[in-house]
Parts: sequence; C-alpha cells; structure tokens
Amino acid sequence: MKKLILATLFLTIIACQKKDQTEKTTAVTDEHSYSKPELAVVKHLDLDIKVDFDTQTISGKASWLIDNISKGNEIIFDENTLNITKVTLGDDEKETKFELGKDVEFHGKPLHITIEPNTTKVNIYYSTTKEAIALQWLTPEQTADKKKPFLFSQGESVWSRTWIPCQDSPGIRFTYNAKVTVPKDLLAVMSAVNPQKKNDTGVYTFKQDKAIPSYLMAIAVGDLEFQSIDNRTGVYAEPSLIKKAAWEFAELGKMVVAAEKLYGPYRWGRYDVLVLPPSFPYGGMENPNLTFLTPGVIAEDRSLTSLLAHELGHSWSGNLVTNATWDDIWLNEGFTTYVEHRIGEAIFGEKEFEMQNVIVRKELVDNIAELGNTNPDTRLKVSLTGRNPDDGISMIPYVKGYAFLRVIENAVGREKFDVFIKNYFDAHAFQSITTEDFIKYYNENLIKGDKALADKIKAEDWIYKPGIPSNITPVNSVDFDAIDKLQKSWRETGVKGLSQKITTTTEKQYFIDHLPTDITPKEMEAIDTEFNFTKGGNFIIKRQWFIPSIRYKYAAAYPAIEQFLIATSRTGSVMMLYKEMAKTPEGKAWAKKIFDKAKSGYHATTVQAVEGILK
Repeated sequence: MKKLILATLFLTIIACQKKDQTEKTTAVTDEHSYSKPELAVVKHLDLDIKVDFDTQTISGKASWLIDNISKGNEIIFDENTLNITKVTLGDDEKETKFELGKDVEFHGKPLHITIEPNTTKVNIYYSTTKEAIALQWLTPEQTADKKKPFLFSQGESVWSRTWIPCQDSPGIRFTYNAKVTVPKDLLAVMSAVNPQKKNDTGVYTFKQDKAIPSYLMAIAVGDLEFQSIDNRTGVYAEPSLIKKAAWEFAELGKMVVAAEKLYGPYRWGRYDVLVLPPSFPYGGMENPNLTFLTPGVIAEDRSLTSLLAHELGHSWSGNLVTNATWDDIWLNEGFTTYVEHRIGEAIFGEKEFEMQNVIVRKELVDNIAELGNTNPDTRLKVSLTGRNPDDGISMIPYVKGYAFLRVIENAVGREKFDVFIKNYFDAHAFQSITTEDFIKYYNENLIKGDKALADKIKAEDWIYKPGIPSNITPVNSVDFDAIDKLQKSWRETGVKGLSQKITTTTEKQYFIDHLPTDITPKEMEAIDTEFNFTKGGNFIIKRQWFIPSIRYKYAAAYPAIEQFLIATSRTGSVMMLYKEMAKTPEGKAWAKKIFDKAKSGYHATTVQAVEGILK
C-alpha cells in the first residue's frame, strides 16, 4: 500500500509461541521489529489508560510481565511517535533507565529499557501523540449520528507501536487485561471480552486470556449500542444504525456454526461485530472477539455479508494460527479466503460458491497482470526486507493463496483436505508460524512421501515462484454462462428487462466487470436507467460500476463518484477508482481535486496509499 522504502534492516528474533498453555519456541527472523525476544520477551500486558478527546491522546501505563530468558540487563520494545515519560520495574515501581534509539520511517524507535536478571515486570508510562497512525480521532460530523466524537484503532501491520509500547511482531503473543477511562457518555470496546452497555463511571475493564500478537490489539470508543443476535454473537453500532446492522447480520450465528462444523470449535468465547464510521480503511479487521467492520456492508438486503464470513474465518486462520512475519501473510489471508468461501457455500449454496470462485479468479488474473507475471511480489512467500510491511498487503496473498489451497483440495479430495485443515489449526493453535513451518506440516501430514501427489500440487511453484502455475484449478459458473449470453445479445435486443434476469449482487458485479470494451456513454446510460447502478446499488455494485464509468467517460456518474470517494475511506476500494482516474491526464487532475476534498476524512493509511497513486 505505502510505497516508501525503509532506511535500515532489523534484527533476528525468536518468536515465543503458545499452543493453549504449552510453550513452544521457533527461530524466526522479523525484519520489522527492534525487539530481541530471544533475550527477553513479553508474556502479558496490564494496560491502564485514559482516552482524552480534547487533546486527542491516550495516556497511562503499560505494565508488561516478561520472561527475561537471557537473565540479561536489557529488554527492547518498539515505539513510534509515543511520548515515554517514565519506566519502572516490578510491583514496587523502582525507576529504571530507558533510552530511545534512532528513528526509522514507519518503524519508529527501539525503546531500550535497563532491567535486572530477575526482572519479571516492566511498567512504561506514556502518552500518544497526534502522529499515531494507529489511532483515528473523529469529530461528531464524521460519524453516522453526527452527535458525539469517535475513536478507533487499526494496528495491522506495524502500527500498534504508535499507541502502545510493545514488542510489535506477529511472532510474539501475549494475553492482556485493560482498564480504560473514557467520557461518561461514551462506550469503550476492545479486542477482548466486552461490556454490552454504558455505565455511570466511564471506566471499563477488559480481559483477553488468549495469547494474541500486538497487531490484534484494538480499541474503539464512541456512542455505541449493542444488540444480540444469539447467545454468543451480536453487533455494536451507533444508535441510528443498530437496528439496521442487527437485521443485516442476522445470519452471523449460523456462520459461526457452519465454520465450527468445518474446522472445529470457535475458541474465543463471543463473536461480535462493531460497525465503524466510513473512515475505517478496510472492509473489516479481525480483532479477536470483536470484528471491526465497514458500514458499507450494510446494504439493507444482506447481500454483502459474505465479508463477515472472511473476518469470522480469521478466528481460525490468522488469530488462532498466525503468520510469524509479514513475509508469510498468505498464511493468514489465503487460508482465510478459503475458509470464507467454504462458510459461504454452507450458508448461501453451491451456485453462489461457484460464482464467487469465478470472481476471485478474475481478481487473481487482474492483479497478476497489473503487477507483472514475473514480479516477485506475486509469490505467496514474499520478501519485505527493507520495505514497509504494508507492501505485502495486496490481493495476491488472498486470491493466489486461495487458488493454491483449491489445487490441494482438488488433488486430495475435499473430505481429506477438510481433515487436514482442521488438524492443522489444532496442531498450531495459538501459535505464530512461518511458511516453512506450514510446508513441513504439509509434507509430513498430507504428502507423506507421495512424490506423484507432490508433483501434482507443485507447492514450491505456488509458494516461491511468481505468476500463476499451470496446474491452477479450472472455475466455472452456469449462472455466469447465462450472463455471458446476455452480454453478447443485449446490444441487439436492448437492455430492457435485464434487471429481472441479473438480480443478485454477484451477478451484477460479473455483468459490470464484463461490459464490452467499446461500450459508449449512451449505452452506459441505458444500462444505468435499467439497473439504477449510479444512484442505487450497494457499496460493491457502486464501486464496480464507477470503474467503467470513469474508463468510458460516463459523465452522468461523475457527481456520484465524487460523493462516493468523499464518503468512504476503504483503502482498497478508493484506490481502485483513483488508479482508474490516474490513467489519463484529465482524470488525474480530477482525482487530485476530489482527493483534496476527501483526505481530511480518510484514515492515514488511505491518504498515504492515494498519495502514492497521484504523485
């Protein structure tokens, strides 16, 4: 996403990994953390903070229980733009020395703290600054109800260090408790066990007893209400959205049950979702216990709730079994995309599953074409050495990872592959692993020395080589075949009545994505009149429709495009439109004008991504 280059490389760590209550240690290199956990590593966080909307700061104390493995005299944390005021050791709060190292762009500074051989607790007093990329402070006008301010965090990939001093690597896991003080008219929620209504004090406590990596630390504070869906699922949203959101996500409990039937028990207790204001930069973020979700999912027809299946899937792949470094992000996103589609098939049926497979295949082909077939970033195992780790967060780990897992499923059969994945999750539960750890497990538990099977799957080609291997599984949808026929004939027969034949969100997306390359603005107008894509349509349909509207100069959609780009900060979606605009000089000039109006409402990561396109 952010195409800026790091100045230095970093250090070797050993990720202390945890399966339930059993300790395991695996050597891992994380280029994006200053910490040296082979010497001293964090195990548990007690966080006591105050959220101040007037100064837009979080301040307080982060008390870390540590394992001083080397019995040495130093522990190193990551911090970025924080104001560290004091560090003490132990329950008796003996003050100790600390020193900040050289600042490196996107990585901040190493926080060197002097400890003693028997130190087990380090207390860091600090406050955030307005430069904290992880935190977005919203004015009332930027919320749905426009009455009260809002705060939310976004820690992935290396931004948690901008609001908590931590060992900020996905390979380091810890449990946490938190005490959070907020204005009395607001509710605080975190990636933990959450309150379901406001109290009279504005003080809330949280507990996360499952070991998580730092990027899954999350907080949100706002005028929130809660509505349950079933005994372990529910939704948080602003008052004006709560009933709509609860209706939209009514099948959430069914999704959890469907996932459990496939991959074993949901291990996090409750699964709730939080609907955030439009400036949230992603479709969703899989924070444990509480998925953060874009309001764009609320289409009022439940047509976009498949996104929930993806975030729910992370409860197994990503949160339960985590990539140890950002080079291995396909382990999070490829597996989750596979789980998402299997949950979707169970809930929405085989025809929808087949259509989604075709949609995902087009995303893969388009992304490979954009990046280049020999581009090393089209490998599953990427190398982010010397780069911002957010560069690895493209669609490649999602869609190529999914295609690879479909190849394995096709080679061994779905029943056998389901058993393999379930056992894989069980074997690595609450651990952070590398691609090489996966390959070892795959060879020992699925291939088992069968050279013919290994040659059929070609795992090394998928993981370590760019482009798309030749053994990719074919995809087809009879529903899309019917749309292809309509696509070939509507110019002769007219578009009237097409909206009765092309009805679902997935069908409309496919139809839009395969419009003729020589389509005229007049034909675009006729289609728009039939389907009402510009003024109606849900988030995905609008986004997809606006791409050919820009490409083929359908001027009637321009005001709606501008409104869309100002109203949402969903990074991937706005980038699609800005990229299309930037293909022509006049389009780029138009894009810059819109961006100047929109950027004050964008998340910092979205601003940086768009600036990279328009520079």
